Amino acid sequence: MRAGDVVVLLIGIAAIALALADVFQSVVVPRAPTLLYRISLVVWRGLWHFWPVLAYRFHPRDGNKREDSLATFAPFALIAMLVTWVAVLVLGYGAILWSVRRELSPVPHSYWDTAYFAGTSLLTIGFGDIVPRPGFARFISLCAAASGLGVLSITTAYLFALFGTFQRRESFIVTFSARAGSPPSAVGLFEIAAKTHTQQSLRMIMIEAQAWIASLMESHLAYPVLAFFRSSHDDQSWVGTLGALLDASLIANTTLDHGEHGEARICFAIGRHAVHDLSKYFRLIGSVDRTPGISREDFDRAYERLGAAGYVLHERERAWQDLSNMRADYAGSLDAMAAYFRIPPVAWLGERTLHGHGVVRQ
Repeated sequence: MRAGDVVVLLIGIAAIALALADVFQSVVVPRAPTLLYRISLVVWRGLWHFWPVLAYRFHPRDGNKREDSLATFAPFALIAMLVTWVAVLVLGYGAILWSVRRELSPVPHSYWDTAYFAGTSLLTIGFGDIVPRPGFARFISLCAAASGLGVLSITTAYLFALFGTFQRRESFIVTFSARAGSPPSAVGLFEIAAKTHTQQSLRMIMIEAQAWIASLMESHLAYPVLAFFRSSHDDQSWVGTLGALLDASLIANTTLDHGEHGEARICFAIGRHAVHDLSKYFRLIGSVDRTPGISREDFDRAYERLGAAGYVLHERERAWQDLSNMRADYAGSLDAMAAYFRIPPVAWLGERTLHGHGVVRQ
């Protein structure tokens, strides 16, 4: 084997290893991928770099069509990832077969002939116009066929798992929206509970929210493309629901004067953890001034609405100081995620408002 063929052989092995390692990390391993160089990462980040730009350019005034366009990104990204994995495997096996092309019959005249044979082997088509002779080439063609079957079957199972996780995520979002308004808000949650005389269920909501946030964090870190799947209903999103839950648990801990807020405290800790981990993974940071993300006027309006709903409240100034200090720990990162995924910011009073939070990309 000539020196040039050895180089081509090594390049092919590296391409195959890169593709299979990415499939293993992205599909099989149920945790945040740790590989520095990943094909799928380049695919979905590269696509998302221009997808929202095109959506806003083609539908600058029609919000519904723009939202429909953004909603097609995640399914398209999944198909693009699969196609890219298969393409890299075909090119990689084609490079290996080109290095041993004399073991093929007829002997290919160009690299693209061996890539074609690699593709028919990987996709188990087998036209028979090129066949391997006994030797290394025959082993490589079998490896290509096994890789193709493995990647396609694993990816199919991955898609079913992904859609199942998405449905479980959306089920809680729809249920919570019925309790907290649309768009959901912390103040809306407490007002609706007071109007429907279901204040006693707030503790159970916080327990359910803990499980939902934990599942959200683990699934969206393990399968990042899941974060781009948009909710099926207007004014609902996983970012908005996460923010409303954080705000609700924060209000329960700092503003409402009652003794049973342990579950809300646990919910707040899990939610803050999720915001920090997700914003770190997607390489987003909020504004550096650590402001609470709401104005004092908005807090006063919320305070008065909660009082009018019949809740016993802490002293206003003390509640504002505690709430603003704790909310500053996650508000910037939460708004950064909303901006990155092109989702409206978290509703504080059931209205879409954003107070002074810029977005900084790392």
